[in-house]
Amino acid sequence: MATIDYKLIGRRIKERRLLAKYSQEQLAWEADLSATYISYIESGTKKPSLESLVSICNVLGITVDDLLAGNQKHSSFDYQTDVAMIMKGTSATEKRLIYELMYALLSIIRKNEWELITPEEIDYIRKKF
Repeated sequence: MATIDYKLIGRRIKERRLLAKYSQEQLAWEADLSATYISYIESGTKKPSLESLVSICNVLGITVDDLLAGNQKHSSFDYQTDVAMIMKGTSATEKRLIYELMYALLSIIRKNEWELITPEEIDYIRKKF
């Protein structure tokens, strides 16, 4: 059975809401939902219905794919949405600097054969401490 990361979806909604300069109340009103429900979705406490996700996406001007990226196994698009959100609004110089930093970091990781911990291991560590 597939597991959906509702906390990731909630974080993406919050990031996009803040980028759009919406309060939870404004987003809720535009999406015909309650502000409390938006808060629950953003924190991953409640699982939003498909109708709620579509309504939120329509208000924020994004696709449901933007929210669900990273939830499918074997997705070649993992993190592309996140990187695109980070890069949005950056200047050409900033884009080049970010690219150079990512390239250098990847080179260091591969050269040193570092093994990075998985998101599940990060969650385990956070819960433990």
